[in-house]
Amino acid sequence: MLTQALLDRLLYFPTRTVGQTPAAAGLPFLDVTFETDDGERLHGWWVPARAPSSGHVLLCHGNAGNIGDRVRHVELLRAAGLDVLAFDYRGYGRSTGRPSEDGLRRDARAALDALLGQEDADPKRVLYLGESLGGAVALALALQRPPAGLLLQSAFTSVRDMARKHYPFIPPAIVPEAFPSLRLIGRLAAPLLVLHGERDAIVPLMHGEGLAEAAPDPKRMHVFAGAGHNDILARAGPEWARTIAAWVREIT
Repeated sequence: MLTQALLDRLLYFPTRTVGQTPAAAGLPFLDVTFETDDGERLHGWWVPARAPSSGHVLLCHGNAGNIGDRVRHVELLRAAGLDVLAFDYRGYGRSTGRPSEDGLRRDARAALDALLGQEDADPKRVLYLGESLGGAVALALALQRPPAGLLLQSAFTSVRDMARKHYPFIPPAIVPEAFPSLRLIGRLAAPLLVLHGERDAIVPLMHGEGLAEAAPDPKRMHVFAGAGHNDILARAGPEWARTIAAWVREIT
């Protein structure tokens, strides 16, 4: 079995410098800091919707970079009428600690509490959006604290399945069953929207299709033609925002 330290080095690629804030897109925002139940100090942004809010999004980003790389996500969600709490996991950006599977799950719970602590936050209108690795984090949170809706963007079925593609020289049997989303998603008790790029070479489309197939109703999947893993917003940002906004209107 792979050691936890080696698995973590293969899985998490955080950066500490936050390259830009929502101010780069002309957005009003609040810096938010909050503590996890095991004592880590996390950093995030609260960005209110441009128009009257139709819901609040907890944004769980992927395994690389930090929230400074997700300003475009925040900008589009805000323009779609959604408040956003974007946060960095432990070890990312300005957040303390080192990332781990259990740690990221703790971080998401603490971030949800921070979102619910914002003025006018309505627990019945909270949505979780998980990008790539963040999809597994958001799903784990949804099973514990069901949201109004769960969005999975470019999400994988499990770390073991990802290892088969990216580290074929490692026998699958020695890869821990970390973030086993495909096994867990059948327990989801919230509407689901799966978003995936048609040409995703990092997390192939079959992962999104597998998650959508295994999930209970109500569910929907939207595939972005010609898009890969990291360029969905660059190629189809307005389409991405419209798809989310229409789905939110449908489920709320």
